[in-house]
Amino acid sequence: MAALALPLTMLGTGSTPAQAAAVQCGVDYETNDWGSGFTAELTITNRGTETISGWTLTYDYTGNQRLSSGWSGTWAQSGRTVTVKNASWNGTIAANAAVTTGAQFTYSGTNAAPTNFAINGTPCTGAHQPPVTVLTSPAAGAVYTQGDAVPLAATAAAADGASVTRVEFYDDTRLLGTDTSAPYSLSVSDLSVGSHSLVAKAYDSLGASGDSTPVGITVASGPAVVAAPSQLGVQSGQSGSYEVKLSTRPASNVTVTTTRASGNTGLTVSGGGSLTFTPSNWNTAQRVTIAANSSGTGTAVFDSAATGHAKASVTVTQLGAQSEYDGRFLELYGQITDPANGYFSPEGIPYHSVETLIVEAPDHGHETTSEAYSYLLWLQAMYGKVTGDWSRFNGAWELMEKYMIPTHADQPTNSSYNASKPATYASEYDTPNEYPSQLDGAVPVGPDPIAAELRSAYGTDDVYGMHWLQDVDNVYGYGNSPGKCEAGPSDTGPSYINTFQRGPQESVWETIPHPTCDAFKYGGRNGYQDLFTRDASYAKQWKYTNAPDADARAVQAAYWADVWAKQQGKGGEVSGTVSKAAKMGDYLRYAMYDKYFKKIGNCVGPTTCPAGTGKDSSHYLLSWYYAWGGAVDTSAGWAWRIGSSHAHSGYQNPFAAYALSQYAALKPKSATGQADWAKSLERQIEFYRWLQSDEGAIAGGATNSWAGRYATPPAGKPTFHGMYYDEKPVYHDPPSNQWFGFQAWSMERVAEYYQQSGNAGAKAVLDKWVDWALSETTVNPDGTFRIPSTLQWSGAPDTWNAANPGANSGLHVTVADYTNDVGVAGSYAKTLTYYADRSGDTEAARVAKALLDGMWENHRTDLGISVPETRADYNRFDDPVYVPSGWTGTMPNGDVIDSSSTFESIRSFYQDDPAWSKIESYLAGGAAPTFTYHRFWAQVDIATAMGSYAELLE
Repeated sequence: MAALALPLTMLGTGSTPAQAAAVQCGVDYETNDWGSGFTAELTITNRGTETISGWTLTYDYTGNQRLSSGWSGTWAQSGRTVTVKNASWNGTIAANAAVTTGAQFTYSGTNAAPTNFAINGTPCTGAHQPPVTVLTSPAAGAVYTQGDAVPLAATAAAADGASVTRVEFYDDTRLLGTDTSAPYSLSVSDLSVGSHSLVAKAYDSLGASGDSTPVGITVASGPAVVAAPSQLGVQSGQSGSYEVKLSTRPASNVTVTTTRASGNTGLTVSGGGSLTFTPSNWNTAQRVTIAANSSGTGTAVFDSAATGHAKASVTVTQLGAQSEYDGRFLELYGQITDPANGYFSPEGIPYHSVETLIVEAPDHGHETTSEAYSYLLWLQAMYGKVTGDWSRFNGAWELMEKYMIPTHADQPTNSSYNASKPATYASEYDTPNEYPSQLDGAVPVGPDPIAAELRSAYGTDDVYGMHWLQDVDNVYGYGNSPGKCEAGPSDTGPSYINTFQRGPQESVWETIPHPTCDAFKYGGRNGYQDLFTRDASYAKQWKYTNAPDADARAVQAAYWADVWAKQQGKGGEVSGTVSKAAKMGDYLRYAMYDKYFKKIGNCVGPTTCPAGTGKDSSHYLLSWYYAWGGAVDTSAGWAWRIGSSHAHSGYQNPFAAYALSQYAALKPKSATGQADWAKSLERQIEFYRWLQSDEGAIAGGATNSWAGRYATPPAGKPTFHGMYYDEKPVYHDPPSNQWFGFQAWSMERVAEYYQQSGNAGAKAVLDKWVDWALSETTVNPDGTFRIPSTLQWSGAPDTWNAANPGANSGLHVTVADYTNDVGVAGSYAKTLTYYADRSGDTEAARVAKALLDGMWENHRTDLGISVPETRADYNRFDDPVYVPSGWTGTMPNGDVIDSSSTFESIRSFYQDDPAWSKIESYLAGGAAPTFTYHRFWAQVDIATAMGSYAELLE
């Protein structure tokens, strides 16, 4: 039940070469070249119908290229011939799947790309490349007046001898029109007032298609002054400028006057204060220049106004004399928050990504997660630090409270909750086809020890925590918007939904999305409940699932908001919001408990593992989730709550535990909240030390319920306070601890804690982890970089002994492949920044700067910072979704749910997505599709990394 953006890397095993005659393959070759050397990335696609089990790639260079090092395979060179043999983990390539390998070379002179690729001796042709499509008009950020024609134009070029057959133009997912001949263009005049994300999509004669990067525009209700960017940073003693033009052609000359409307008097208009636009040059930008005096900081708003036109406002922030990285933060902030760029819904809710076709833990780009809300809080806290404006941080919390924390109307029967019997037991199973799971009231369940004190502290039985998943545009059509239960497809508000309830093997590709308030309107005769649990009868109910890492990140953001606001003498402006964060942290303690409040340690057998008796059912770690629910019928008189027995290293947040236990403004109101978080802080640092491999990376985690049903673990399984070591807690497809992003996310929190406290235990973990991570990081002379991506684990930790911790000499990690993932790199750079600030480690500081500079110099787009990524896992759109034989039902749009259902068949809305043809082509045997995604969390991680570096190391 995780709100995470995980890359689904295809892994394989095997070393026996397939018969050469059976091989059909394609090799795509890409380089990053800096003049005297380059990195090469090769993607091998199995274009046949049989699996390739073991592969050897060969090709020749025509120049003096010489191999330096390689990864994701065994590389060798003899003369001009390069040979690559598969690694132990990527030797199997399923039909229509792909693997990637890469290497670094030196050269002089020319660097021509090779063409004679072969796999196991069989020549490969390059996988057919989709057409390259660029939306050349309108310009990003353009503003038009309602009713005026918006000119769309695109260029498109086909590859491999194909020709372009047509170009389609879209407004998000709405088809606006098609052009079948160059130059490709379309004029539209019916766009509604508001923000629009425009896309051009070209098709070629071989059936491939490629879409352009989205371009955001705004349609105004009448003539308007247009200014860009909306956020501008100017260093003290210097000046900066923004551009001004008109949204529509005027009948006569128009004068635009710019004045400071409010704020910092150290910022003044030094040029372009009065600009004249004519019927001829109305859409040619002219510049307004803002000068900053030599001292002081702060923000001012400048209005550019003209008679008969809506004004444009630009926020200008005076920065310190050396604040280049704060300037970068503001530029990224402006891109992220520009409504035309598509990161936010009309309500202001952050989407998971700008792009709609993306399948990760959220299965659609315009869903969102509690993770995204917590990142919004972090972004606005950093904005307050840089500008002194705290209204946006407070507004972000209010938005979260309105849309992502269930209201009393959403959880109406908590007053019937019986803390002495929190829930009825149901076993977890290994695979979805073992569900539904029988509810069993005979299994002993422990009492909930914190419900009464939370009620006493806050005067309510309602739970104050975020639900983890939301269908922002109500694409599925459940209509579970705040205060509504299954209002249906006509509901326009954001809708609570849920997935992931059927064991560790249930990846996103096997999930059946369902409403959080199940009133039996959709699904089968019992709604969706009998897909997950088996009972004698079923009642309409509501239920929510909390992702603890997101709530903890919200607390983390509130801590920094309070610290930074107080440094500015503005602590009172955020104190009310910070007290709400303390309340959220109080309820977050539900994540510290065994799922059924059973006693922690050596807990084997559902009936023989004893129920807890108070706090002995708490492991004091942040588990994978907590959940709560109850009857829709307010007269039914029941509600339930559960914790989780599984603790993952990537979810821990000792910094939040530090804030909630030692920082006065975040002290919880409950009787034992502060003490619980103090114990959790100590326990989490122990957890990291227990899980730290011989090399330095942090292994998976632990569970109090082996296999999710209190099964007997394998003999000799190491333990942590009686909990059993689990290499991949919670989910196995893909393994939950193979992603380096969990390492960066988690260690960043440890680094913040260390930077603020100097804690020796945190430093010991970081010293070893940073050395390992730096040893696996490459930054090239041109600023491109490779950081770890997929991790492989072997061995196990020693059983934990707090008095004499083991060395974990038998627990090992290897890096299976590397990536230039910019979101993870942003989090990693923050880790290095906070660590370097406290420790003085110059290499960590150098690499943090190099990563930030490399992203800034090489990977900027009109929407932020991003890199292309090939999604071989998208062949799983056809994956079967397990539905018990005889079970039938429907989704709100009429999609049938039965034993023949697939991931795509119950999500037929994807067929209307402008990127869908990429998936169709891939499923028909084409090349794996490539996307350039703009994930909200990734953009915020990069932006806040720039701000953190400015604060600590610039």
